[in-house]
Amino acid sequence: MARVTVILVMLILSFFQRKTPISTSLASGQEDVVDTLGLHNALWIIKHESRVILYWNDNLTKEETEKYTVKYILSYKFFNTSHEWKERLREKKKIIRLELHSGFNAKVKTQLFAKETEDVIKESGWTEFTYKAPPVYIQNLSCIIYNSSFFNCTWYIKAEAPEDIQIFFSYRHVGKDFECQQYIKNARKKNIGCHMKKISFQQSKKINLNITVRDLRNNSRRLSYYKAFTPETIEKLNPPIIVSVSLENRSIKIHWKSPPTIGSGKSKCFMYQVKRTDCKIVDVTAEKYEYPFHKPANKCAAQVRVKKETCIRNKFWSEWSEPVFIHDDEKTVDVMLLSLTSFCLLIFLGGLLLCACRRYQCLEVITMPVPHPSDNIKTWLDADETQHEKQMSMQMEMHSEVTMGIPEENGDESIQQQKCLKESGLEDL
Repeated sequence: MARVTVILVMLILSFFQRKTPISTSLASGQEDVVDTLGLHNALWIIKHESRVILYWNDNLTKEETEKYTVKYILSYKFFNTSHEWKERLREKKKIIRLELHSGFNAKVKTQLFAKETEDVIKESGWTEFTYKAPPVYIQNLSCIIYNSSFFNCTWYIKAEAPEDIQIFFSYRHVGKDFECQQYIKNARKKNIGCHMKKISFQQSKKINLNITVRDLRNNSRRLSYYKAFTPETIEKLNPPIIVSVSLENRSIKIHWKSPPTIGSGKSKCFMYQVKRTDCKIVDVTAEKYEYPFHKPANKCAAQVRVKKETCIRNKFWSEWSEPVFIHDDEKTVDVMLLSLTSFCLLIFLGGLLLCACRRYQCLEVITMPVPHPSDNIKTWLDADETQHEKQMSMQMEMHSEVTMGIPEENGDESIQQQKCLKESGLEDL
């Protein structure tokens, strides 16, 4: 009811503005900037949950509207940003999505064009408008889709946010609402992210996020922030697959295939980057990269990554693929040929040496058996052993006789006899 009353008041004031050359801006309370032709605008808004609808009106007469082509130039900029949006419109309204912005500054002016030549005939001055939204307690919202079915969103809570608030996350896609499966929390047990898995996405349908801030002491007090994504714009692709390298026609060629994606898989949609060892990163639009082969070629590695650029712009590059190693195939062939030649040469020299040994009977000398001892040597050894045994037997008999001939009572003679035997060397026998 309050909104309807505001709209009626705006329309009444707009009616009076047509009768007076100078009016008061409904947005800022200041006078409109009116040119010498007397054109001016009035602005007001209608606030919805996820957007603001900005309306404006002019003081053109019916004759002017029929005589000229009427267009409006709208310019607006969100608080704490430097980017300014500027559009030329035919309608007298603009839907502005606040997302995580706490307000904006807007201005609009009217232009009249000649219908035949499209030349500017008249234009008004700028009418400014400032809108302040409810406070925003989160910042740096970032979302990513990976592995085709995993969905992550993270955010930061501002320092000025009340202590007793909690953040809740949900999103709407293809007419269905989904609550967060698993929250990511900080040290103060505040939700600062959401992780979801096994989610299916449709490429042409937007993901509408709803982040609600609730006061835990008073659950009826809440603020909601909204943000929308096209799934493909936040998808982080997997690295390219089946990466291979080959040497063909004096050129090194690297081939790969695009990874699975939730959106269009047409080859024209993808942008690739190729990175080689000690070389600059190269942008490639096809599924191959070729560069000339130069000798000498050292062993180096090549990697590829991908994102979408043409069909739809994606801000995330994939991770680099596993490195593939580039070898000089001709150098490998040369090494193998040299090894084969050396082996054949060794076989030839070995055969030549074998023939020479056979001719000069070298092998017979080497393989001649060691002769056995002659019969004369064996006879001499046997005779020497017999003589030695006879001597040992005679010594044992002499020792026995001397021992038996010594009286027991004559100790001195016995000692003297032992000394004699010792001196003669028979005692040890």
